[in-house]
Amino acid sequence: MSNIYESAANTLGLFNSPCLAKVELRVTCKGISDRDALSKPDPCVLIKMQSHGQWLEVDRTEVIRSSISPTFSKVFTVDFYFEEVQRLRYELYDISSNHNGIKEADFLGAMECTLGQIVSQRKLTKPLLKQGSTVSKSFIMVTAEELTGNDDYVELSFSARKLDDKDFFSKSDPFLEIFRMNDDDTLQLVHRTETVMNNLNPVWKTFKTSLNSLCSGDHDRPLKCTVWDWDSNGKHDYIGEYQATFKEMRGAMDGRQVQWECINPKYQIKKKNYKNSGIVILNQCKIIKMHSFLDYIMGGCQIQFTVAIDFTASNGDPHNSCSLHYIHPYQPNEYLKALVAVGEICQDYDSDKMFPAFGFGAQIPPDFKVSHDFAVNFNEENPECAVSLQFVQNQLQENVEQPKVTCIKSHRQAWMKPLSSRTTGDQRIQGVVEAYQTCLPKLQLYGPTNIAPIIQKVASSASQEMHTKEAMQYFILLILTDGVITDMADTREAIVQASHLPMSIIIVGVGSADFSDMQMLDGDDGILRSPKGEPCLRDIVQFVPFRNFKHGSPAELAKTVLAEVPNQVVDYYNNKGIKPKVPSEFESSRTFAP
Repeated sequence: MSNIYESAANTLGLFNSPCLAKVELRVTCKGISDRDALSKPDPCVLIKMQSHGQWLEVDRTEVIRSSISPTFSKVFTVDFYFEEVQRLRYELYDISSNHNGIKEADFLGAMECTLGQIVSQRKLTKPLLKQGSTVSKSFIMVTAEELTGNDDYVELSFSARKLDDKDFFSKSDPFLEIFRMNDDDTLQLVHRTETVMNNLNPVWKTFKTSLNSLCSGDHDRPLKCTVWDWDSNGKHDYIGEYQATFKEMRGAMDGRQVQWECINPKYQIKKKNYKNSGIVILNQCKIIKMHSFLDYIMGGCQIQFTVAIDFTASNGDPHNSCSLHYIHPYQPNEYLKALVAVGEICQDYDSDKMFPAFGFGAQIPPDFKVSHDFAVNFNEENPECAVSLQFVQNQLQENVEQPKVTCIKSHRQAWMKPLSSRTTGDQRIQGVVEAYQTCLPKLQLYGPTNIAPIIQKVASSASQEMHTKEAMQYFILLILTDGVITDMADTREAIVQASHLPMSIIIVGVGSADFSDMQMLDGDDGILRSPKGEPCLRDIVQFVPFRNFKHGSPAELAKTVLAEVPNQVVDYYNNKGIKPKVPSEFESSRTFAP
């Protein structure tokens, strides 16, 4: 991620800044040209936002196999700002069935527009431009719909029985599509299930969709549901359809089943004894209240912030001014800049303001054996870092000399803070800063760069919290490292296991190393898998190189690395069905640091 991402994310509303409205965008393509005479394209659309003259990918649709006129089920949600020009770019690619990567995909065309154009027209249809800005015969249509205040989701489980058999040598391969009937009598795809192969009695996977997407908040709005027999050539065979409403679906909320006859109108006319082409069954309908990040924070959820610092020899001798760990008399090093930038935000959501800090890759006293998860304060029983009395006295003395501000003596330029935020009882992130500075001369920097042990250590604490089944503690691990990790397989396994826990991981690459291999840990480019092939349950890792923010404000780094955390917190608790506590349930027993 970079400054470009931060600007685009601000424009798209990823930082929860005030906006005029939220808008859902849906994409359909028509008449895609066949590049391969033997097969149809497997299209996928990327959406990009322009920032500082450059385009940044924000999201992408699913891949639809063998289709020249795909209707994508992926919905893009963006914030609409009337006072800004929000430039969007849609890029269409043919993704080979052998891989899902964009780098090797065939570029089929692009369309540029503004969000204002889409909103004002509601449906914007434009031709796709090929390389060299030549107009193709393919078109892309983007539909906009304002997202109402109904943020609830509905969870639906469908199955079917005795569907018509459309295949000669095997049974049908059915999938179900649900469309919403719009006010202008057009149909909008809400969800497309997976295909169940060779089965006339399929059970489709449970899925979730917003009530707004399903029925625009209108429980009586007609829904058209169509069952198809999937074919590899993209010419799917029609099995039948039925019409429903969400009001009818709610009949499955109390454990009962709701059933519809799947009707093929042609068979109904031609066949005298025709009854139906099968029965579609709704086995479960559950309304899920979607709580916000602030719901959980105001309900007492604490952000448990932990720091892990790289003390491998590749950082250089701390006594040398070229070292990444060099303590400059007037300017903090990159480790300290990243630590404070992120820590000063997280500390506001932790009541005791004391944070565990660990190191890895160093030989530590007294026997100087290599450790990859040692406490920076050398207190393994209590790794939380408190501000020393001497540190407080130094601050108070500085305040006498400079009554308006206070600072750490060795970092005057970077650590200026109002005195009101630094009382003698305030532990805050400066306890970690002091512990780092104190331990550095006592260590022998060594190696290798292993981060799996520290992930496992924090995951152990998060696992205990998970068993409480309450939204009281969410763990954020900040890992600061100067190079590519050497235990990638173990790290992937640790991250996959941690994705099941109330935990997020932020990795900041310090220095000028090549961090390209580290990008795979960030799930933005695909789903991270363990060496055994197990996928991450959630995307919990955010990786950024510090050099992208070297000449900017530390706040820019903090915004970027913390941008995904609120959604990660909400996704975890919502997926677990854990509701935030009501403030009155915890206020009487909650204790804050001064």
